[in-house]
Amino acid sequence: MENDGKLATLSFGCGKFGFYQLKLTSLWHSNNYMGICVSKAKTKDDDSDHNVEFAAGNVKLITTKEAWDQSLEEARRDDKIVIANFSATWCGPCKMIAPYYSELSEKYTSMMFLLVDVDELTDFSTSWDIKATPTFFFLKDGQQIDKLVGANKPELQKKIVAINDSVPETKQ
Repeated sequence: MENDGKLATLSFGCGKFGFYQLKLTSLWHSNNYMGICVSKAKTKDDDSDHNVEFAAGNVKLITTKEAWDQSLEEARRDDKIVIANFSATWCGPCKMIAPYYSELSEKYTSMMFLLVDVDELTDFSTSWDIKATPTFFFLKDGQQIDKLVGANKPELQKKIVAINDSVPETKQ
């Protein structure tokens, strides 16, 4: 991070054309934008995608639209909140938050944790208007109740705790 007077320049990766720079008026705001990836062209020689286990713990990997629909129906039937992580295997911030997302899935078993690879389900991800990864959607009865863009661990936990605390005890 460089600071040139009033503006701070924050560089982060995962862009189609290399690193992106974001000029911010305050260093405090930089935390809100860290850990965001946009699109990247896949290369056949890039085997770094397999270094992180994205769907560990109680995280369900969604590989088809049908699997998505089945999971949402199951969540409706079991009265569970769904947290859907739209991610990419090549995305550094996605790799960074994946183990934490898995930990949360084991801690908050009254919720359903899903993982959608935006490159595997491109059309489906586009229908959710994914502009950057990771993007987390919080759903109740299939409807969005909250959203988080970026690999912000404290904010992710804060949202999960708030939603968990708002669910009546009989439903947990």
